[in-house]
Amino acid sequence: MADNHKAACTDREAIRRATALFSEAEQARIAKAITTAEQATSGEIVAVIATECDSYLYAPFMWSALIALLVPWPLIFMTWMPVQHIFLIQLIAFIALLLVLLPKPIRFALIPRAVKHERAHRRAIEQFVSQDLHTTAGRTGVLIFVSVAERYAEVLADVGIDAKVPPGTWRDIVDNLTASIAAGRAADGFVNAITAAGQQLAQHFPPGSANPNELPNHLIVLD
Repeated sequence: MADNHKAACTDREAIRRATALFSEAEQARIAKAITTAEQATSGEIVAVIATECDSYLYAPFMWSALIALLVPWPLIFMTWMPVQHIFLIQLIAFIALLLVLLPKPIRFALIPRAVKHERAHRRAIEQFVSQDLHTTAGRTGVLIFVSVAERYAEVLADVGIDAKVPPGTWRDIVDNLTASIAAGRAADGFVNAITAAGQQLAQHFPPGSANPNELPNHLIVLD
């Protein structure tokens, strides 16, 4: 695996609407796009969409604990309140904060964008390896990866094809994909990204006399 090309999607609500569930017809379109693209090349394309790359459950507990640790200090120095009462207030503050911060939208908002994108990037690498894209003949595997919750998209290309395409090629594919997702046309975005990746593969790695289909030709959905 060589370079990676990634981008953040721009509209969380649009992404949620567009990618919460693909219909059977949309999944069939994506599968057909992969099959069509791979018929013109000896390379392999895998498309993966993840609903989220981490639960980030640690964040509400961490922030609730940190804030609850600060609660007793003004009470200790500014009141004569018994320590038992202060401890009870601290416990109540921790539980109340945890209940407020635990819902998924708030929980995800607590995580810095860089952390979410790094987690999504690691998930993409995991998928590149687990889908055996690194074992393809000629090192021509291409992964198109989207994580909905992290608002993240990436193309990972193995060294065989990455060394042959012009700089910025994968970035353009990602930009077009994320623009389609933000516009509520996630299926179109995947089909266009697959077609564009297939054109690059076909140009540099046309099909040979033996052109085995090594990897699955359908959209892989990760919970």
